[in-house]
Amino acid sequence: MTEEAKMPKRRRGIYLLPNLFTTAALFAGFYAIVAAIGGRFEAAGIAIFVAQFMDGVDGRVARLTNTQSDFGVEYDSLSDMVAFGLAPALVVYVWSLSTLGKLGWLAAFIYTAAAALRLARFNTQSETGDKAYFQGLPSPPAAALIAGLVWLSSDYDIQGEDIRYLTFILTLGAGLLMVSNVRYYSFKDIDLKGKVPFVAILLLVLIFVFVSIDPPIVLFAMAVTYACSGLIMTLLQVRKRRAQRRAGLKEDAAPAEDEE
Repeated sequence: MTEEAKMPKRRRGIYLLPNLFTTAALFAGFYAIVAAIGGRFEAAGIAIFVAQFMDGVDGRVARLTNTQSDFGVEYDSLSDMVAFGLAPALVVYVWSLSTLGKLGWLAAFIYTAAAALRLARFNTQSETGDKAYFQGLPSPPAAALIAGLVWLSSDYDIQGEDIRYLTFILTLGAGLLMVSNVRYYSFKDIDLKGKVPFVAILLLVLIFVFVSIDPPIVLFAMAVTYACSGLIMTLLQVRKRRAQRRAGLKEDAAPAEDEE
């Protein structure tokens, strides 16, 4: 028998557990589109948040159970495109941007295209980039900005037509942040397998209680805070680099004055 014949055949198939959560995220994104078409915008916004939760779980589950695969990576990327690219754009267009005519669907398209470009850039840089930070606003938080505004407005009986210009700015801004070079903390360095202090569990309980007080307001506020955090961090880094350059120029100028 040849060596190839002695080698055990590789079992073909896919891992069920992580891809089950990915499928749930894809379903939630698709349901958001269907709900928006039916005029149930509150349900559409909630569905996108459900998709975001499922998307956060599938990767963690894959790493904890050692069931990562190339298929899972590609499937997750396609699911993200539907749940966080196409679904938010269609939901916000049906809810508000359609009243702006051409400007409305152009803003929705820019958001969708930005989500696709953001995912493509992430897939090509995932092996070489800094794991602690994302380059550009990730698509799930960008979708949370859109879904949070829709859910919050629906909960307080605010019509999309009444805030169409605010919606236009938010949609366009979320799209541009996704393809920007603004750095965002990824939270990937948090060790879920290791032990944590008792205070960490208490903090987690307080977060759940805080969210349950008024979910649409709290979740939207969290999305806005995260989106602004990258901008603030980038501005601080720019100021720090400028200060270092000025300090370097002063040090270079000092020896020249001494020589004179």
